[in-house]
Amino acid sequence: MSIFRCSLLVLLLTAAGCTPAPEVPADLIFLGGAVWTGVPGAPVAQAVAVKSGFIQAVGTDREVRALRGRGTEVVRLGGRMVVPGFIDSHTHFIDGGFQLASVDLRDADSPEEFSRRITEFAQDLPAGTWITGGDWDHERWGGDLPKREWIDAGTLLHPVLVSRLDGHMALANSLALQLAGVTGSTTVPFGGEMVLDPDTFEPTGILRDEAMGLVSRVIPEPTEEELDRALDAAVQHALSKGVTQTHNMGTWGHLETFRRALDDGRLKIRIYSVVPISTWERLRDFVAENGTGDDRLWWGGLKGFVDGSLGSTTAWFHDPYADSPGTSGLLTTDTASLRRWIVDGDGAGFHVIVHAIGDQANDWLLDVYEEAAETNGPRDRRFRIEHAQHLSGGAISRFAAQEVIPAMQPYHAIDDGRWAEKRIGPERIKTTYAFRSLLDAGAPLAFGSDWTVAPMDVLEGIYAALTRRTLDGANPDGWVPEEKVTLEEALTAYTWGAARSGFMEEKVSRLQPGKYADLVVLSRDLFQVDPVEIPSVQVDMTVVEGAIVYRREG
Repeated sequence: MSIFRCSLLVLLLTAAGCTPAPEVPADLIFLGGAVWTGVPGAPVAQAVAVKSGFIQAVGTDREVRALRGRGTEVVRLGGRMVVPGFIDSHTHFIDGGFQLASVDLRDADSPEEFSRRITEFAQDLPAGTWITGGDWDHERWGGDLPKREWIDAGTLLHPVLVSRLDGHMALANSLALQLAGVTGSTTVPFGGEMVLDPDTFEPTGILRDEAMGLVSRVIPEPTEEELDRALDAAVQHALSKGVTQTHNMGTWGHLETFRRALDDGRLKIRIYSVVPISTWERLRDFVAENGTGDDRLWWGGLKGFVDGSLGSTTAWFHDPYADSPGTSGLLTTDTASLRRWIVDGDGAGFHVIVHAIGDQANDWLLDVYEEAAETNGPRDRRFRIEHAQHLSGGAISRFAAQEVIPAMQPYHAIDDGRWAEKRIGPERIKTTYAFRSLLDAGAPLAFGSDWTVAPMDVLEGIYAALTRRTLDGANPDGWVPEEKVTLEEALTAYTWGAARSGFMEEKVSRLQPGKYADLVVLSRDLFQVDPVEIPSVQVDMTVVEGAIVYRREG
């Protein structure tokens, strides 16, 4: 019987064994795979159908195949895996776009290699061009901090300000210090530190936290065109990693860049644009005039800082550092100001999101969050603590009790785990990156990357959360292994947990009919892969709102 005759009558179709055309055919269907829906109680399926940008159906191959129409695109999975689109709950997204075109020092493992890379990078730049980015890690060559003398000879025509990978410490060359007017007698702002040579009392080039602003303030602001290019590069990179939504911890300039991209039809992923907490009054006025955005780009979050980082010895602890007993860390923001901004920003109805690394920083912040909630009354506020890395014994239960979201980055655990114990000793590391303990206490984890501090690679993050095998190979069974989580828990933290941390869990994060069709096709079924092999799994396809926005070549 021909296709034409099969289309005449449904009764004849059925009698003849032909399948009738569906009343509402799907635009896109995925068949023959392993589908992790993320839906509690029904996490596994074989196939997915997409219609008009939304999930139409999830079920067996037979059920979904029945929705195939003449114009339906069919993706045959061949055993590959479909998961909800990954959500990176913490990035410096546009900075990441710039970083893709910057000097890369992340794996430089000696002072000589550090110097060589910067010198070679400078050779291809016009004179006067600033060299930024970097992401160096002094622990890779034994812990000695770099000095401007390492790079001065190769950068005579280029001012340099390259950051440590955590973003809380940077090295400036002599030209950059000269352009900024920075000398050994320069007053360092609150929340910062400038390292001086003990013999000459002149800057070594190392600037910590707020002191970095002494030099960064003279770097020319990027043009709108440069910002747009950086955003486009970041978007393509994110999609290649299966990231369909990110929360940008950035600036007002970043928000305007996102809005231009949205207006131009270039914003292919979802972005929650977070602005500095000190500007909460500006956000109040902006929201009164512009609302809070839509499901592709929205705002309403306020980002603050309590302290610095462990790697830069500026995270704020109750007790001194084991390897630097003269310090317990550094407050990067005046606590009186930060407390006021938290209470007032929360009182205005905004989403408060604050960085805290050390145990003292986390305890202080939990106290202030409790104060703000009591002052402003009950509501669905979803306070977040970014990183929540090193927690005191009493802090873990408080996250759940106070309904505070720990927004954490698993990759940091396998990176910092190489050297963290020498910083804070064997006892304090027991509650470091306490994923398991927080989940067991009832705190919903939200996972992310902190890109560019760490790679924006969700599969690497899942590997880190499951194995906790440090990058140096020294902990094959896991660093603080009792804090490992399961694959399903890690996937949930990168989907539903991260979506909830941006008030989007009702619209994305689970493959259910009626939710946006944001999903990822992986080259292998993660549940059939040894956890140590997860980084080798590829993102084959990324779909945002029903549109295929990335396909892996080859």
